[in-house]
Amino acid sequence: MTDPGQRPRRGQGELEALVLSALREADGPATAGWVQERLGGDLAYTTVITILTRLLGKGAVTRERVGRSFAWTPASDQAGLAARKMRKVLDAESDRGAVLASFVTGLGPDEEQLLRQLLDQDQGEGDG
Repeated sequence: MTDPGQRPRRGQGELEALVLSALREADGPATAGWVQERLGGDLAYTTVITILTRLLGKGAVTRERVGRSFAWTPASDQAGLAARKMRKVLDAESDRGAVLASFVTGLGPDEEQLLRQLLDQDQGEGDG
């Protein structure tokens, strides 16, 4: 049972999303301290560092040394991050064709049409 005064514990994915969102709001590279302040200071500094380090390992952020610490930057937008996750799942499967076929059959008509347009556009660019 949780203490009524205690906030519910957030999952790792939710914390990563919050940190990435804060980084996207920055005017440029941001420190972990800035991220912590931006999130209202309810996360420990060490927790923010842990999340940023995990995101770095996933390729979702980059960092550059600034003095004795690091400044962090998102590596891509939300769409790029989602695409990276999809690619990671696909890369982990041995039967890529079956995974892609299952994905495509699960699309709605509008999504399928959009995918067809994107594939046709990509094909047209490859021909020139």
